Amino acid sequence: MRRRVAAGVGFAALLFLLVQLGALALVPTFYESGYQTVEDPSDPTNSLVYIVAILVATAAMLAAFKYDLDWVVRAFVVLAAASISWYVFAVLLPPLLAIGASVALAALLLLHPEWYVIDAAGVVMGAGAAGLFGISFGLLPAILLLSVLAVYDAISVYGTEHMLDLASGVMDLKLPVVLVVPTTLSYSLRETDAGKTVSDAKRDGGGDEAPAADADAEASVADDGDDDPSEDAASDEDDVRDAFFIGLGDAVMPTVMIASAAFFLPAELTPSLGVAWLPALTLPALTAMVGTFAGLFALLWMVLKGRAHAGLPLLNGGAIGGYLVGALASGVPILTAIGL
Repeated sequence: MRRRVAAGVGFAALLFLLVQLGALALVPTFYESGYQTVEDPSDPTNSLVYIVAILVATAAMLAAFKYDLDWVVRAFVVLAAASISWYVFAVLLPPLLAIGASVALAALLLLHPEWYVIDAAGVVMGAGAAGLFGISFGLLPAILLLSVLAVYDAISVYGTEHMLDLASGVMDLKLPVVLVVPTTLSYSLRETDAGKTVSDAKRDGGGDEAPAADADAEASVADDGDDDPSEDAASDEDDVRDAFFIGLGDAVMPTVMIASAAFFLPAELTPSLGVAWLPALTLPALTAMVGTFAGLFALLWMVLKGRAHAGLPLLNGGAIGGYLVGALASGVPILTAIGL
């Protein structure tokens, strides 16, 4: 039992690490390719615009699920997956191959949405999105964005609970809005009613399958494998879940802080740590990664105990705290560290 849980936690950490390393590797190339999406990355109103966009997208998806327009949400997510993956592939492959790879990824999501396809797409999308936001949100906008989203996440999970409704609908679509962490090799996402897992958790007030949802309409959910009676019996006997789910936004949002720290802090104050294949890695970026993992392990410990928790307060808090520790240890003045 402990080995399965440890393997699941380790795999979740690996997925987070791949998103973080991918974003750091893409940051300089994205900037050189002209992918910065705003004219003034230091403008804190950039964060407000993104937050408003999240609220609008959340309301739109809830309405779509209410009126049985799931195909609209599916089309939007698949299109977003293809678009973001194209940004990544375009800096790694020739143009035609980049287009072909992004189309192939979208096709796999539609035709074979198994957990390893979802995770592979999630890592590519997560690294690409975090890299894009990292070069577009300066230090102050990044800190503001992560702080507001952490508060919103807590309200939407512990207060209004509307994020649980959204998570239930989105997870039924089996798309890369979540990272899937199986604890058994026999697990199949395609044969699992992931949306029911969230619905049951909300109805039971937590129970054994409670989700931890984030502000980007994804959820971290423990799945007991209820769709298969034999698996359910085995799960009851071993008290080990067959899989749990972590919202992709839970990996992306703290990584924005990591990428922003690597890109916007003055190079003379925070030189590269000298990793040849990762020149953007600095001490503040590294400590932000450490802080994120501290938050991740705390979150997984609570989720695996079967209680509902918001992910971003722990993850974003860890990223911001770790970043500030590394920045101050590097001799960066506090006002410079927070982007003032």
